Amino acid sequence: MATAGIKEVARHAGVSLGTVSNVLNRPSTVTPTTRQRVLDAIAELGYVRNDSARQLRAGRSRTVAIVVLDVANPFFTDVVRGAEQVVEEAAAMLVVCSSGEDRAREHRHLELLEEQRVRGVLITPVGHGVQPDLERLHARGIPVVLVDRGCGQANRCSVAVDDVLGGRLAMEHLLERGHRRVAYIGGPFAIPQVADRHAGAAAALADRGELRVTQTKGLTVAAGRRAAADLVALPTAARPTAVFCANDLLALGVLQELTERGLRVPDDIAIVGYDDIEFAGAAAVPLSSVRQPREQLGRTAAQLLLEEADGGATHRHRQVVFQPELVVRRSSERPWR
Repeated sequence: MATAGIKEVARHAGVSLGTVSNVLNRPSTVTPTTRQRVLDAIAELGYVRNDSARQLRAGRSRTVAIVVLDVANPFFTDVVRGAEQVVEEAAAMLVVCSSGEDRAREHRHLELLEEQRVRGVLITPVGHGVQPDLERLHARGIPVVLVDRGCGQANRCSVAVDDVLGGRLAMEHLLERGHRRVAYIGGPFAIPQVADRHAGAAAALADRGELRVTQTKGLTVAAGRRAAADLVALPTAARPTAVFCANDLLALGVLQELTERGLRVPDDIAIVGYDDIEFAGAAAVPLSSVRQPREQLGRTAAQLLLEEADGGATHRHRQVVFQPELVVRRSSERPWR
């Protein structure tokens, strides 16, 4: 069955095309009787407005996109939730894309979003530095806000957390508990957050102990388990007494592997994660973690994006940096003997 169009609605209601348009877009300008006749025709014919075409004619989309590194990571789930609240309040829709930490996949997503003429893009980009895809979007007048990533450019907004400080907080906590042989598990280091958290931890430890770095190919539970298996294989005298992980999924994998191999947390090895996702506090041994304001990151980024989309040349770009907070739980709370 062919879908009824606006001409059929006008003919059925006995009104002009302009009247139907007013009912759809400016209903207060149409008398109640005529408005109801048009609405009855719409219902009877099953008319559905082509909102995408209308937006293209108006030069204004109601779709905002967010591109995250891993949609399966609960950290990004919370960031998306925060962004979605703001976008929906603006009568727009949020589309979620996952790059999978793959630059080629990220490029394809951004090309499609540009073709769709989205209102703006929130993104946690893959890798460091200025990216041509983002520069092209900016040149086309599509606002871009970096999420969970700092920005050194004055002409772009970003929302991030001080991850160097976060790494320092985690390491200072372990030092206070008496640990001097610590492992840092995370990767790839091409992800700026991974590198920054390591930098903060290494600076805090400095000459006060030994930092063993295990680079992973991803930030997943499985990667954490593999890294933990490597640590357990070390001679006991050389084995780290504590582990700081670049995110909570890695930390959960480390906890699972150590537990299955009969090692006690924190008695044999203490663990500190990063992000403080919901699963951290609900683990069999509740995980200490560096908390990020996940939903607030998403809300703030979306607010900046919509401000730029609506404000144009009058918009003032901002680079917002939140402070992390250490949450101590059972996985690291006991002093090292």
